[in-house]
Amino acid sequence: MSDTSVIYVLNGPNLNLLGAREPEIYGRDTLADIEQRCVTAAAGEAQIVFRQTNHEGVLVDWIQEARESAQALIINPAAYSHTSVALHDALKTLTIPVIELHLSNPAAREAFRHHSYVSSAATGVIAGFGAAGYELAVQAALTKVRERA
Repeated sequence: MSDTSVIYVLNGPNLNLLGAREPEIYGRDTLADIEQRCVTAAAGEAQIVFRQTNHEGVLVDWIQEARESAQALIINPAAYSHTSVALHDALKTLTIPVIELHLSNPAAREAFRHHSYVSSAATGVIAGFGAAGYELAVQAALTKVRERA
């Protein structure tokens, strides 16, 4: 794998409140803690571009940016998983590996969380492992990038 590989890690709405928002569901790690976990998991094999927004259109813009700038994309779309055809459509334009990530397990939660528009556009899904899921996602992304090299 080239030392210039880039993995985008995109985070959706309310994830800026991690550590304070419903820690019994989402854990006590902050988004800054999780970003550091991702950088550590990349272990110098790839640059991590780590971003968060509460705005759907901004996520679409970043996904489109990743088409030109990234070798893999990890996305925690949060609530947009269950509502956003726009994210689905943007992700379908990518030719790089896409990993959908959730801190909790949506399938074990409220019924409205059981469907994800993002999943059908993703290479794989990691859910229910809390902040450690981000590290798993980075490792999976690195594996997929290596396979494509």
